[in-house]
Amino acid sequence: MTQRKGGRTLHAARPVDAIYADAKPLVTDFAFDAETTAVFDDMLHRSVPFYEEIQRMIAELANDFAVDGSNVYDLGCATGATLLRLAEIERDVTLVGIDSSADMLARADEQLQRANPGKRYRLLNQDLHQGLVIENASVVVMSLTLQFVRPLHRARVLRTVRDGLIPQGCLILVEKVLEEETLANRLFIKHYYDFKRRNGYAEIEIAQKREALENVLIPYRLEENREILREVGFRTPELFFKWYNFCGMLAVR
Repeated sequence: MTQRKGGRTLHAARPVDAIYADAKPLVTDFAFDAETTAVFDDMLHRSVPFYEEIQRMIAELANDFAVDGSNVYDLGCATGATLLRLAEIERDVTLVGIDSSADMLARADEQLQRANPGKRYRLLNQDLHQGLVIENASVVVMSLTLQFVRPLHRARVLRTVRDGLIPQGCLILVEKVLEEETLANRLFIKHYYDFKRRNGYAEIEIAQKREALENVLIPYRLEENREILREVGFRTPELFFKWYNFCGMLAVR
């Protein structure tokens, strides 16, 4: 549960992520299922550097571009944490959360109802690989989502986003990225795993999570993301956040 008080975001105790704490005879592909949903908020806070700051930046930028009477989308909305921040937008907008996981959407709906954000919202169970409709959007957020879309489909998804944005609308994209140089890439990933260790993850958890994500999360280089955004019609994407192998980009139609 998340509440706002005096400009601060307060969190109730979160169930702890221990999915990979015990050795598994077979590490299967990472899935956004009921087990992951139950600990997802803790997983994000312990696995994503500057998570709260990124969320704040997303909400600030969304507020800059939101237009009365438009829709604000969160693609891959998961448990609704970003939607709750987007509910702080000062314009009269409708929030639209899309996710392929019914478990995640059920949790998101529960959190939104409990928070009573004072914004209209819709939650849609949809796989981005199987078609996507974006309509009358002033803002579209993809926070750690595009990296889970198979490369073959990424241009189509981003083109659909671009076409569904109103003029001057924006895409806010947060991704894991690879570096151009092998040395930098190796160092950045090493320091990222140090970050996870500092947040209490054991070596076995880091190793098994890495194996589970290997065929599911496919990061691009920063410049590859820039190129594909330009190709589908966005203006020059701007970098608004960078920490080792994580980045945030703003792309305007």
